[in-house]
Amino acid sequence: MDTLSDPVLLSRLQFAVTAIFHILWPLLTIGLSLFLVAMEVLWLKTRDEDYYRHVRFWSKLFLLNFTMGVVSGIPMEFEFGANWDRFSGFAGEFFGNALGFEGAMAFMLEAGFLGIMLFGWTRVTPAIHLFASAMVALGASLSAFWILVANSWMQTPAGGHVENGRFRVDSYADAIFNPDMPLAFAHMWGACLETSLFVIGGLSAWYIVRNRHPAFFLKSFKAALLAAVLVAPLQVILGDIKGREVYKTQPVKMAAIEAHWETNPPGQGASWNVLAWPDRQAEANVWAIRLPQVLSLLATTTWDGRVAGLKAFPAADRPPAIG
Repeated sequence: MDTLSDPVLLSRLQFAVTAIFHILWPLLTIGLSLFLVAMEVLWLKTRDEDYYRHVRFWSKLFLLNFTMGVVSGIPMEFEFGANWDRFSGFAGEFFGNALGFEGAMAFMLEAGFLGIMLFGWTRVTPAIHLFASAMVALGASLSAFWILVANSWMQTPAGGHVENGRFRVDSYADAIFNPDMPLAFAHMWGACLETSLFVIGGLSAWYIVRNRHPAFFLKSFKAALLAAVLVAPLQVILGDIKGREVYKTQPVKMAAIEAHWETNPPGQGASWNVLAWPDRQAEANVWAIRLPQVLSLLATTTWDGRVAGLKAFPAADRPPAIG
């Protein structure tokens, strides 16, 4: 029971639950906004009324996701100050600015044009409406950009120095485009697209199977399927590259993620723990399901590449949770 009264653990649990619930909605907001723009372009180009109806239909799901994203995202902003006040005080000069840019630049752009996109069909010209839809999509992607800037900076801090117990920014460009940011944003943006395409395709398939407007939903199903065929392999490639980037820039984090304790000797590849139950006190895994040499292949693209184990790092520098 003492564990449940630990404020650090409770803060982590609260933030984890909030973040897990919140991320479900921006994923679809970003992907759906791009899908709506594509459907509107097709409508203006072909004048096929089905594309217009698709924009109106999927806009309802977009509005629901946007609303839930806002409602679930606001508590996260407060949790940074309430749960992690020391971190906010230390890193606020950059971290707070990044979150501020997300609100002032991305969210306001998205919210500012949302009304025109949803309710301006008979009030503005088609070209202006398309522009509004594009600005909403741009704002949604900009929001992801700034959030990933803040998150990636926590992984690979750059662009400043510590002075009197606070992080002082020397170069905003270096801080924003820190080593982790480009791949982190690309991988997350790809996840938004892929998730949205599967949701659109899945919902379309549900209507088709139940014979509810099958001809109408066949168009969105085909569009989602075709795009997913292109996006899904790209996401696998981005994830593989991102994993190797973590190995290069955060080797102790890589070892902790994979519950990898012992550095593999020369000429022998490191095994990949598909499932493991780590024991931090014993500095070993209680049990593990391993694939020989695969971790070396994933991290170094060679079968016998060296992957540093957790024992290669001081105990104080190891992440607090592994597995």
